[in-house]
Amino acid sequence: MSRPLIATYRLQFREGTGFSEAQDLVPYLKVLGTSHLYASPVFSASPGSTHGYDVVDYNRFEADLGGDAGFGRMSDALMAADLGLILDFVPNHMGVSQENPWWEDVLRWGRESRYAQTFDISWDEEKILIPTLGAPYGEALRTGALKVVYDEARGEVRFSANGYGLPVDPRTLSHVFGFVDHEHRDSLVRRFAASLPTDGEELTERFAEHVADPAFLAALKKGIEALNADSQALHAFHEAQAWRLAWWRLAREKLSYRRFFEIADLIGVRQEMRRVFRDSHRTIFQLARERRLDGIRIDHVDGVADPKGYLSELAAGFEALRRDVSIHVEKILTGPERLRKSWNIAGTTGYEFITAVAGLYVDASKEEAMSKAYTAFVGTDEDLRGMIADQKRAIFTHNLAGELQVLTETAMQVAANDLETRDFGRDDMSRSIVEVATALPVYRTYCGVAGVPDKDVEVIDDAVELAKSTRKVEADEPIAFVGRLLKLAFEDGRDVTGALNFTRRFQQTTGAVMAKAVEDTVFYRYNRLIALNEVGGEPDHYGTSTPRFHDEMAIRLEDQPDGLMASSTHDTKRGEDARARLYTLSEAPERWAALVEEMAGALEPWRKVLGEASSGETHVSPDPATEWGFYQSLLGVLPADFDPADSKARKALEERLLAFAEKAVREAKRYTSWTAPDEAYEEALKGFVSAILREGETGGLLADFWLKSQPFVVAGALNSLSQTLIKLTAPGVPDIYQGTEFYDLSLVDPDNRRKIDFAARQTAMEDGHSVAESLAHWRDGRVKAKLTAAALKARIKAPELFTKGRYIPLEVTGEKAAHVVAFARTDADGRAAVTIVPRLALQLLGDKAERPMLDAKSWGDTAVRLPSHLASARFDDILTQKTVGTGASLKLSEVLAELPLALLLAD
Repeated sequence: MSRPLIATYRLQFREGTGFSEAQDLVPYLKVLGTSHLYASPVFSASPGSTHGYDVVDYNRFEADLGGDAGFGRMSDALMAADLGLILDFVPNHMGVSQENPWWEDVLRWGRESRYAQTFDISWDEEKILIPTLGAPYGEALRTGALKVVYDEARGEVRFSANGYGLPVDPRTLSHVFGFVDHEHRDSLVRRFAASLPTDGEELTERFAEHVADPAFLAALKKGIEALNADSQALHAFHEAQAWRLAWWRLAREKLSYRRFFEIADLIGVRQEMRRVFRDSHRTIFQLARERRLDGIRIDHVDGVADPKGYLSELAAGFEALRRDVSIHVEKILTGPERLRKSWNIAGTTGYEFITAVAGLYVDASKEEAMSKAYTAFVGTDEDLRGMIADQKRAIFTHNLAGELQVLTETAMQVAANDLETRDFGRDDMSRSIVEVATALPVYRTYCGVAGVPDKDVEVIDDAVELAKSTRKVEADEPIAFVGRLLKLAFEDGRDVTGALNFTRRFQQTTGAVMAKAVEDTVFYRYNRLIALNEVGGEPDHYGTSTPRFHDEMAIRLEDQPDGLMASSTHDTKRGEDARARLYTLSEAPERWAALVEEMAGALEPWRKVLGEASSGETHVSPDPATEWGFYQSLLGVLPADFDPADSKARKALEERLLAFAEKAVREAKRYTSWTAPDEAYEEALKGFVSAILREGETGGLLADFWLKSQPFVVAGALNSLSQTLIKLTAPGVPDIYQGTEFYDLSLVDPDNRRKIDFAARQTAMEDGHSVAESLAHWRDGRVKAKLTAAALKARIKAPELFTKGRYIPLEVTGEKAAHVVAFARTDADGRAAVTIVPRLALQLLGDKAERPMLDAKSWGDTAVRLPSHLASARFDDILTQKTVGTGASLKLSEVLAELPLALLLAD
């Protein structure tokens, strides 16, 4: 890259943050020590979008953010400060919106549209299904929810469904003209409808000319009014269009286009089409040409048909411009899966880094005790893997039933061509597809026209065998056939084409199945230790040994030394410091269980029994698993300087927790959901949550909870500092999510997109206090910001030392060796950095600690041994700004006398 990647600062645009606000932050980002602004999507999105991932125009900056001019000024400010820009780009899908000109053209002209191949639409269907109606079509038609309107601003006739506007084919306007009074009808037909041009643009221009005539427009409006009064005629006009309105509930079963996950308002884009790629990346390449773009983050890369091909074409485009633009991808690596080197990119956005670091702070030796406590509270022994499998099946067969139907039909067409497979039944085929997807341990495979990689063959074969073993499908043959489809194991050219179509769609679907089942369902159901319920995480991987962590970092260095290291993102389930605090629960499961029992007993009056007692079909709100998880969420969200007597603070927390609780139970889909909310359950839950936050109603319960949680809070702060320093010095590029230079105790989106108090952060950078001085006031979060700034300044001096430099695990000896993680980074120029951080902080600090700092003497004989080539080095501790004595080992009683962690540098 033209600017070395030191650290990125992720800024969420929209919701009050535009290009002007970002421009004002440039001096702060420079002082903090970041090298690149990492911007959430900034291109034009659906009206009212709060996130920008529903892009409607790839080549126009969002007007509400400041438009082209505002972007230009922000870019100029970044360039003047020598800061780079990384843009979050969304190639897989676009917003289904009347502001999307490509989509509008497709709706107007159907398969004759110039953009008919832009979107992943199944043109085998007679019409494009638009599932936006709040009631079945017949009811909507009968009750007047549907009507034709003349849109003054657009100068065109449109179809409206309760205000949702759709374009109409101008060639169908004869339906309207038929209702014009006799005085104008002949004139209209003669002047416009009798000799319609075949060219769409000419037809549109002809209409625009005529509506400029007041008489024509008046007659047209009268015709529209009369048409709307005749439901049969209105229906006939509807049926003449290239699209068909439908009840929103039909979307899960029947949809004529590929969508993003289960969101019908996001339509799949065919980036594998050269023209589509060119049109959607025109501005991206222009920014690179103008040296205004230094990097690009590809959203949901697993959603594009051929990630490798797409990334290769993207890289080739930048190379043709002779611009060094880094490419990072949003990609979740599960289990032993590693980033594909053949993609030739800088790396991922870092979810796997969160998982690797999390394990360090979870006490694996107490897993059984935590499981026992959780099981006792929820009243059942939950099987996580079984739960995941069940939810993958449920998501595929219910939420994504339309995708399953398409896949089944495609597979059946291929099977019909072979005498050995033509007798397969549709139900068996559908079940086989579901079982193979359920057995798949990764988000997707990567088979395509370029071939089938060996690692994908292995994954598919294992999934097929596992699918057979479940006996959900009585016959093995259909399951094996699905495996052949995925491996493209056909000699006949016709069958290969069909298999390729199936495999492409299957691979684009399994990521959605995995994400919706695991991240958006199970992670809200299985609440043993919710700090592990994170994007890319596996809650049953309970704790990581220090050697295993070092192995993970060695893999990062080998696979993606320039990959981003995230700890919080807009997609994480909770903020990095909330997780850091919750990790400490793993060290004292019995104590946590006792505190939960106290809370549960005191809140008994607010727990409601619902259902029919006579039939035995009852449940409580909140249910035990939700309640156990909620207490953790409460502990995680309380500010370190929280005052239970502060009514304003309690009210703000109540609002946030009520919103979170509703989202959590709807995502869990046990007793309520987004599509079928249970009002009684949710109202009871809201009453329960509010009771905790309202002082007096519970006799000071919140104050008591906060007081008894202090050991977790103090130890959590030490974990926060520890994981921050690891992120700033491990192999890769630190990614700082907006505001997280202070403590990040946010809940899941949209809570983690709240407006940031940047003024407080700017003040912290200017107060002149050192890291050690700020530690005395650790509850306000400034110490984390000071630590971040100090470490980033070290990275600025030697960028490649911390990305591509050698990673050396360091041996720790002595009585507290199990509580320390240490590693060195070295480069060919003789520079070295040593990181020393604590782990398992609750046991290290004890119950009485009032700050996240261990007395120097308490380290005893604990020491970090240095390799021989570093034993004579002269180190400076950049956090304390003091020189550290040389030797074969570093005594922690000396090195950690002023701060609980150290970053030592030697030139």
